[in-house]
Amino acid sequence: MPREAEPSINERAFILEALRENIRLDGRALDAFRNIELSFGDEYGVVDVQLGDTRILAHISATVTAPFPDRKFDGIFTVTTELSPMASPAFEVGRQTETETLLSRLLEVALRRSSALSTESLCLLAGQQVWSLTATCHVLSHCGNLLDACNLAVLAALQHYRIPDVTVKGEEVIVHSIEERNPVPLAMLHHPLCVTIALFEGGEKVIVDATVREQQCCEGEVVVTANKYGEVVQIAKLGGVAADALLLLNCVDLAVAKVKELDAVISKALEKDARARDVGGLVAELRAENER
Repeated sequence: MPREAEPSINERAFILEALRENIRLDGRALDAFRNIELSFGDEYGVVDVQLGDTRILAHISATVTAPFPDRKFDGIFTVTTELSPMASPAFEVGRQTETETLLSRLLEVALRRSSALSTESLCLLAGQQVWSLTATCHVLSHCGNLLDACNLAVLAALQHYRIPDVTVKGEEVIVHSIEERNPVPLAMLHHPLCVTIALFEGGEKVIVDATVREQQCCEGEVVVTANKYGEVVQIAKLGGVAADALLLLNCVDLAVAKVKELDAVISKALEKDARARDVGGLVAELRAENER
């Protein structure tokens, strides 16, 4: 089974010695993210996210299907990830690695089980027809911190997506095309974002948004998922050095501050895309408020 190329002994020693002096190889501060670029496709729900050299393409698709028998009033929302050899030689087609399994589980907790999306709003006919929404993450380039990048991409895609409008007449469900009616935004309850914190020197030194080499040299990782209001969705301790309560609290405080920055990046990108799509200022004409 292919493996990621390990850093040499000298390279590992150099990275660790630099971190002891609060220096990172790319010149960032210990608590700084790499440059984030969000671009949206021509279709709603297609997002290309670049976190440094890590690149993720996320897209949302929706189909009408029957609900689960025990959840008659809820639609279906699933998150899938696709890691190909194009992203890293460590990934194989048709064989799920430990990285992909862990990534899928953490994304499921962060986005689906946290009720970020109101599944009740996806119900069309109770017990008969609901929307089945699928968020797919394609990892195009793996240069560290896949979880944060995938979570950022899926959340931005969900906020950007517009689901077709429907009309229900008795037992009949009519799905309108985009030419007939404008599609409607999804009902998002909150916006949870993941922040992965790498631990060094027994937890005495922590960094945010680690690169591949930094992740290979770290002693453990803590994943904190929260929204901009400071509500914590999950805390995951991924192997390595033990973490006491005080360290976890410090990680949560750091993560909440970073979540606010990431949420602002998404909001800014969505506003920019909305202005680009608003040809002729139609949105301003149709709004309910009047400037006074």
